[in-house]
Amino acid sequence: MKRNSSVISRRKILLGALQATGLLLLSGCENLFNQLHQNKKVLSLLESVEGLNRRLLRLVTRKNKLAQEFSEKDISRYFKPNGNPPPFNMQYRINATSGWPLWRLEVGGLVKQPGKFSLEEIKALPARAQITRHDCVEGWSAIAKWKGVPLSEIMKLVQPQPQARYVVFYCMDTDEEGNNFYESIDLHDASHPQTILAYEMNDQPLPVQHGAPLRLRVETQLGYKMAKYIQRVEFVADYKQIARGRGGYWEDRGYEWYAGI
Repeated sequence: MKRNSSVISRRKILLGALQATGLLLLSGCENLFNQLHQNKKVLSLLESVEGLNRRLLRLVTRKNKLAQEFSEKDISRYFKPNGNPPPFNMQYRINATSGWPLWRLEVGGLVKQPGKFSLEEIKALPARAQITRHDCVEGWSAIAKWKGVPLSEIMKLVQPQPQARYVVFYCMDTDEEGNNFYESIDLHDASHPQTILAYEMNDQPLPVQHGAPLRLRVETQLGYKMAKYIQRVEFVADYKQIARGRGGYWEDRGYEWYAGI
């Protein structure tokens, strides 16, 4: 799979870290990657390198540095749907064909005011529109116009508690084995001006193949972080006890948790 040249893959980070610490002594040892990836000490080393990469990137950029935005003439004629196919259950289909009357966004966890919001209630909140480029880890990119509620507006309503450090997004789509997609970001990215829960794409209701009724747009990171078909949002102190403990569906399968660009 091709990767954006600006992103260090989990494999390269791990191999580089092992070489730097003397754990990988022979140049022909890359075939040990799969076994090493299961080693708790190696994973701990990998996480520390990945965390350093995140801190360095944020150190050289302003707190609310915006991703590049474009004009309407730059919008791509085709935007490839990414990720899992839409949910196949009957409840999703009924909601999708009738304007989402039964769907609610549940927001809870470490918050003072948990709540449930209909799509109409979300649309009534202050909104942001932005034309941005989606960069996929597979190597392709596309530009689209997104409109939605800034996640910071949701945070104002639910009031995260001091111990909350991450926001976890639980989604309705599943893989072939029935595993639900989920993703997480920290409160730094959650409060970024361009981090929105989008309900429109190119001035039209968000299409089903692109995550209707609501999808995450976190424009400072790669596309696999942008969860689709969102149903529940949870504020947590840590994500280690969720699923496989890596902070996201793709992260549980080897991707970096922080995919900053």
